[in-house]
Amino acid sequence: MNAIGIDTHKATLAACVVDDLGGAVAERTFANDPPGHAALLGWIRTIAPGARIGLEGSACFGAAAARSLLEAGETVCEVPPQLSHRERLRTRRAGKSDPGDALAIARVAAREPDLPPVRTADATREIQLLVEAREDLVTEATRVRNRLHADLVVLLPGYQVSVANLVALRNRRSVGARLRALRGIQAELARGRLARLGRLMAEAKTLETRLDGLVGDHPLRTLPGVGALTAARIIGEVGDVGRFRSADAFAMLAGVAPIPASSGQTSRMRLNRGGNRQLNRALHSIALSQAWHHPPATAFIARKRAEGKTWREALRALKRHLARVVYRLLVDPPIVAQPAA
Repeated sequence: MNAIGIDTHKATLAACVVDDLGGAVAERTFANDPPGHAALLGWIRTIAPGARIGLEGSACFGAAAARSLLEAGETVCEVPPQLSHRERLRTRRAGKSDPGDALAIARVAAREPDLPPVRTADATREIQLLVEAREDLVTEATRVRNRLHADLVVLLPGYQVSVANLVALRNRRSVGARLRALRGIQAELARGRLARLGRLMAEAKTLETRLDGLVGDHPLRTLPGVGALTAARIIGEVGDVGRFRSADAFAMLAGVAPIPASSGQTSRMRLNRGGNRQLNRALHSIALSQAWHHPPATAFIARKRAEGKTWREALRALKRHLARVVYRLLVDPPIVAQPAA
């Protein structure tokens, strides 16, 4: 059965059709705009009707093309960059080119039957966008706060004695009152940075409140160590959990499934540094919280330590266990009894 690979860019889409043996049958580049999407669909239906389409970057430059193909009834799957990167090394094409990338993507789509379908716009995608927007605000607020601190060290030497941090509102007000009495360009810039810091933190807080309203009653919130932001991050990164065939596939996506690294008489597993790092980060936060404050998790860590594992190895085992729990809550949430009328 033929397969098609599409390498997406801001202005172009490179497509390649491969046969059953992975050989390139046809290649073409299209504009990444509505007329180009229509031309791509017509070309696909002429060259390889009914072929499975693998697309890299469906959440970014390829989002519109993926949406167009899905609306036309085509079968489109998401090809992870790490798989297509490995396949590029086997194409035997000199250098790097968009058609060569499309060939690698097509071969992965033909070879891997369990690739998840491309993600469509839904409520989980909106949650992901809100989480990312908050992350941007927090990152920018941290940058502004660090620059403001550098100004204050010069303008108000020793200010840290009475101002523990620049996060609390009362501390920022105290700094603002002291800056008002100063003159000069640096003081003016510091006042501007202080005002901007307040706006950034207020915007981040608004998004946090909005996310709390969206995920406040989600089953994930019943898991110890899961707050609104962690739950939102998991929901946003996972999307439709039906994309994953099992808890093991979910754990592999999260980068918490250990990878075999055995050779000869040596049998061992190594740390998985791949997968979705945002999802891995969320599971890490839950594991740390439970390891210190949730008795069953504390006992789990103690058992692993008694088996000779290090603290980090025990924590990784807890993260793997939590991946199963999170997957079950996403797939089959607990039934909550409704109060009698």
